[in-house]
Amino acid sequence: MIDWSGLFQIIAIDILLGGDNAVVIALACRDLPEEKKKKAMIWGMAGAVGIRVLLLFFALALLKLPYLKMIAALFLFWIGINLLGGEGREGQAETRDGLFSAVRTIVLADAVMSIDNVIGVAGAAKDSMLLIIIGISVSIPVILWGSRFILKVMDRFPFVILLGAGLIGWVAGEMFASDAALPAKLHALSTAVAAASAVLTALIGKWRQSRRKETPREFAKDYGGDSS
Repeated sequence: MIDWSGLFQIIAIDILLGGDNAVVIALACRDLPEEKKKKAMIWGMAGAVGIRVLLLFFALALLKLPYLKMIAALFLFWIGINLLGGEGREGQAETRDGLFSAVRTIVLADAVMSIDNVIGVAGAAKDSMLLIIIGISVSIPVILWGSRFILKVMDRFPFVILLGAGLIGWVAGEMFASDAALPAKLHALSTAVAAASAVLTALIGKWRQSRRKETPREFAKDYGGDSS
């Protein structure tokens, strides 16, 4: 007999906490050709779901493990900067490396960002793997649809890319401040830490993006741009 209440809770948790994941998918795929965007989304989510299910077996231990969230937050912070600044390799989006890079980013970022998600799902599932499988199966199409929508918004309003990177930085800051190794008093500062992390992610990512745009021009100037 299916516990419909538990199933609803799992779907709600996956969808509500999956907004950040949809942003990551959109950012990671935004420079790929249209046909490769779909492949990257599907393969990335498939890998992310596999890791999520694996993490569910260790969900309770993850809650008590000190420094795990700190390490994950720093890693997520770096992902947010790179997603905004790009990989720095012109034309890579047209190659197979670009597709694999996007898939890798989606899987790694989802694994890092899904710690709280996994813990919430584990509590709602009450040891029922069937509920977990059904809940994830229902939420995946919603997250994929959300990422497609965000991609269209990014194409029309490029400033949303900056907001997306800031959102990833915010999640990283909240995760860092909520680590079990930190005193309870510092947990109360999670909003301030999250805000600072969001601003830093956006600023550093934007700076790296501008530096990479300048580099080709400097190269052409120094190495034969005018050597006719």
